[in-house]
Amino acid sequence: MPDPVLLAINGPIATLTINRPDARNAMSIEILHAFHTALDQLADSDAHVLIITGAGRAFCAGMDLKAVLIELSGDPTLGGQLLSSLAELTLKLRALPLVTLASINGAAVGGGCGLACVCDISITHADAKLGFPEVDLGLCPAVIAPWVVKKLGQGVARSTMLMGGVMTGQQALDIGLVDHLADSRQELEQMTAEIANRLASGGPKALAATKALLNTIDGSTDPDLVRKGAKLSASILATPEAQATLSARMNPSK
Repeated sequence: MPDPVLLAINGPIATLTINRPDARNAMSIEILHAFHTALDQLADSDAHVLIITGAGRAFCAGMDLKAVLIELSGDPTLGGQLLSSLAELTLKLRALPLVTLASINGAAVGGGCGLACVCDISITHADAKLGFPEVDLGLCPAVIAPWVVKKLGQGVARSTMLMGGVMTGQQALDIGLVDHLADSRQELEQMTAEIANRLASGGPKALAATKALLNTIDGSTDPDLVRKGAKLSASILATPEAQATLSARMNPSK
């Protein structure tokens, strides 16, 4: 079985790749555990920039809803475990002293788009699909909502998350969901390298101190809302309504 997450460190720049391309890099318990472990490993490295991307043609399709739906019947606590792990991952990623750069190579939806919002800087290409379709699936995106509000501001975040659906890379740039846009998937890699090298030219201590200060200013050091959000998302996921909606979406022929 391939490693669920790949971590490569090249001097000041580290790259973390979510490695589940056959499932559009959807987040399972195994993916989240490996993600946590990789971030912990960076504490002993000399890297001060971290690129996060996905293997294949997707960045991250959010939670592995098919697996959750199947396993909830045998373990009703699974959804809570997954959402709690995701909440702690976002807190750890935001607190990381490295500057984080989301290179959104393809679809970034739900929790995957939330991960991109946690990163300090995000970049994608014009054909990528991004968004928060949770409400369309009968779910509540509460676990990532605090990060989306910090990224977009309250008004745009409210409209975006309540409307659901997905948007193009250009639309994501227009509302501030991403910070840079490449014309194509091919150009994304080059632009990512250029931005990462630019960031890596900064002083590691200065970058870490600036990020820590910004985290304090915008409230990122307070974990309460994110953890409460995980519990709220789990409670909605456990409802018959949510599970019926998910089942209908996952099994349209039935």
